[in-house]
Amino acid sequence: MTSAPLPRILRRRGEPEYPTFLELFFDLVYIFMFSRLAASLAENLTVRGAAQTAVLLLAAWWVWVLTAWLTDLFNPRLPIIQATTLLVMLGTLLMAIATPYAFGRYGWLFVAAYFAIHLVRDAVLIPGTRVNRPIQARSIRVFFWFGVTVTPWVAGVFADETARLVLWSLAVAVDLGSARIGWPTPTLGRTELASQIFTGVHLSERHRAIFIVALGELILSTGMGLAGSGFTAGAVATSAVAFVSAVLLFQLYFQRVQRILAPPSVATVERVRSGTSTSYSHLVMVAGVVLVSTSTSLVIDRPFGRAPVALMVATLGGPVLFLLGSVLFDAVVTGRTLWSRVLAIAVLCALVAPATLLFPPLAALMLANLVLLVTLVAEGLAARRRLVGAAVPS
Repeated sequence: MTSAPLPRILRRRGEPEYPTFLELFFDLVYIFMFSRLAASLAENLTVRGAAQTAVLLLAAWWVWVLTAWLTDLFNPRLPIIQATTLLVMLGTLLMAIATPYAFGRYGWLFVAAYFAIHLVRDAVLIPGTRVNRPIQARSIRVFFWFGVTVTPWVAGVFADETARLVLWSLAVAVDLGSARIGWPTPTLGRTELASQIFTGVHLSERHRAIFIVALGELILSTGMGLAGSGFTAGAVATSAVAFVSAVLLFQLYFQRVQRILAPPSVATVERVRSGTSTSYSHLVMVAGVVLVSTSTSLVIDRPFGRAPVALMVATLGGPVLFLLGSVLFDAVVTGRTLWSRVLAIAVLCALVAPATLLFPPLAALMLANLVLLVTLVAEGLAARRRLVGAAVPS
């Protein structure tokens, strides 16, 4: 028995695995998306506002993930894949435009753009893989599950704000959750979670790129906040501290990634289960950076004096989310717990209550940076000791 032929649009093994310029160009729209999410949360820094922002971030992230998987599985140099990527980019831009008003008058635009993206994607992939049924079945399964969630997404457009939040939360949970169980579909079964459908190097590079984009948005919001502040002493100091935050987050991310993503480790993200886990752990890290951006923009406007509890939670919660995501990522790749970052999370959580009572917002931002700096230095010293120990002959 001969295996089914590979469709022309599939990426062949041995082809260059690093992202193309078009993929990096696509990521630029997420600077705008993350900026809109951070600004929306800053205007409504409440539990409801955080929940709404989380739902919108999850939807935007799912679009990014499926696009990263698209250019991972399919040849990104083909004109049809390039055109699809550009159309998805346009749809994401429309989603970002609608984001601040998605729970108001522009909910229809957010949902219409979201589903137009998936219809375009599947209209290309399902016919393009018809010569190989097992590969085509993957796209059909994804399309089936979007058919399942279209009802709560569309129903939410016509519901009030609270009902919309509930319906959209359910919809986005099913969108992301169905991937974790292989998109089980009538007559087609599900995608095996142990199947090798990802290119390890490519997917790893795509995740690094989107994390850099999130840091780029943090730099952008810091600069915009300072430019509009009148360059008061408090705003300048806050911007400097925020820049240090970006540097520390960058160093903590790439210091660890460089150590654990040696070639044998990269291969572990070729399978469905670990590939989705890697994407979800990066979602938590990016959410942390977006929250840092939100708190920074607010602290620039109000660096001193007593601050609302919500602002203090956001100021310390951003680094907590980033560290949590990095712990989850480390567990996916190495199977071990990064205890230095678990300890840092505990310290930051313990600081929330005293920071609310004792410190102004700028001081809380500096405390968060101090915890990140100590963690970075401690991990660097520990890695150096391991290298010295390995070099000493027994």
